[in-house]
Amino acid sequence: QVQLEESGGGLVQAGDSLRLSCTLSGRIVNNYAMAWFRRGPGKEREFVAGINYLNKETNYADDVKGRFTISKENSFNTVTAYLRMTSLQPEDTAVYYCAADRFGPGDSRQERYNYWGQGTQVTVSS
Repeated sequence: QVQLEESGGGLVQAGDSLRLSCTLSGRIVNNYAMAWFRRGPGKEREFVAGINYLNKETNYADDVKGRFTISKENSFNTVTAYLRMTSLQPEDTAVYYCAADRFGPGDSRQERYNYWGQGTQVTVSS
């Protein structure tokens, strides 16, 4: 079984930066693609960014390209994915969810991701 735990959310002002972290732990932690999704107020959950299981390819939603950066670090028994967010805007306000997909491409297909975190709130004030 795999567990995902997000951290780093909070209240910021427009133009600020924030870094989210997601730690994957469990019996087997290697070879996971990881991604970030978000659900804004009154909206459906949407893809934000993903990184494939080899850490070689990244994918981004059009409205975050150039502002958000996803990365992933492996340690002995955990994997941590980061989402660096810059030039935050009020429309980025959402609950951000981390997801994991073993041997996955890190793309936007939500159905690929078997494991999900509980989410962390990001609120951007104008």
